[in-house]
Amino acid sequence: MMNRRSLLQGLSLSILSATMGVSPRHGEAEDAPEVGDQPVTSADRLRIAVIGPGSRGKELIRQFLRVPGVEVVAVADVYELRFLQVNELVGKAVPAYKDYRQMLERRDIDAVVVASPPLFHAQHVIDSIQSGRPVYGEKTMGFTEEDNYNIVNAVTQSGQIYQVGHQNRYAPWFQEAIRRIHEGEIGEPTHVYAYWFRRDNWRRNVPDPNLEHLINWRLYRESSGGLLEELGSHQIDVANWIFGEQPQTVLGSTSIVLYNDGRTVGDNVQAILGYSKGRRMIFSSLTDNAFMGDQLWVYGTNGSVQLTVEDATFYGSIHHTITGSDHTDAVRRGVKTGASYNYAADDEMPYRGPGKRIDARKAEDPTLTACRSFVHCVRTKTQPVADVRVGFGSAMACTTGKNAVFEGSMKNVPQWKPPAA
Repeated sequence: MMNRRSLLQGLSLSILSATMGVSPRHGEAEDAPEVGDQPVTSADRLRIAVIGPGSRGKELIRQFLRVPGVEVVAVADVYELRFLQVNELVGKAVPAYKDYRQMLERRDIDAVVVASPPLFHAQHVIDSIQSGRPVYGEKTMGFTEEDNYNIVNAVTQSGQIYQVGHQNRYAPWFQEAIRRIHEGEIGEPTHVYAYWFRRDNWRRNVPDPNLEHLINWRLYRESSGGLLEELGSHQIDVANWIFGEQPQTVLGSTSIVLYNDGRTVGDNVQAILGYSKGRRMIFSSLTDNAFMGDQLWVYGTNGSVQLTVEDATFYGSIHHTITGSDHTDAVRRGVKTGASYNYAADDEMPYRGPGKRIDARKAEDPTLTACRSFVHCVRTKTQPVADVRVGFGSAMACTTGKNAVFEGSMKNVPQWKPPAA
């Protein structure tokens, strides 16, 4: 079995140590200016380098290039085919490196984007920060508990700008919905049910069997946290946002139902995350049925909210379930009288009511908004919304949870602690 050390060595990765760069912390304003609506001067120019221009890395390149003044000046990857793909995407030959450390020696890099597999996030993020550059790092923040704490320490000690790729934090309908939840519109939120269902076996074609673990890294426990990490991390971040804290415990299970192709991570996962005051998040992901898609339901004491990639819909609680009433009232209203339930005769669902929708069809892609916000933070030397603390809350749940689901056990989630001085 390939362990973490041999995989790291096999891909020629190591730690670079140098500490540079300090920036003050400021909360990023939600009304950050639309960069595209203002003149771009030479001072606005932002030259970025990308570590790991794979599928997600190329998407980030595409979105960053939509922000005026941004230029991709270098990329690094151990798989050389990526370089041709980047050149085609950017429309010119971009300097490319198989060793990202050589790339970081360039003097014309203003910021670094880390989109490599999570196994390597800590090394790539820490090295980039210690080279004196702001970093946009894809989720999850780190692959292990130690990785997460090491990134926190590196970011804190440097004071450098570091943004985690939790783009839901930048989606306007998520922001508006959670603002209203925090203002009490659905009462006290007590449960979040999150789904990410799709029909996709996640296996990618491999031109050479020796490249199996490099290309299909998502399928193996040595390099992947599976569905909980790759998909659930986004949903966990939203639950953390709603509850205002990271989870304390995680209980889960996983199995391989359909794709018996040699993979060692499950093709489905179920997890229950415990928060204070008995609150819970339930996450489920399937890869053989896409019916529920990507959505969350937030349940409160006086209403519910459905959050999707397209919109948010609020549902008021129009009827209270009654477990005891006189016979006449039960017949007239169709209320619950025990184990059975008699539905109301009108057209409204008695337990949900009509929804009030926040339409997001005209909103820009949240990934673009996240990229735009990072550029704004670098230019103004302010810290982002999806900062290291946000990334820690989701990543630590995933690093603990992937072991919980594999073992079918409950684990305590390590909590945020003051960074090392």
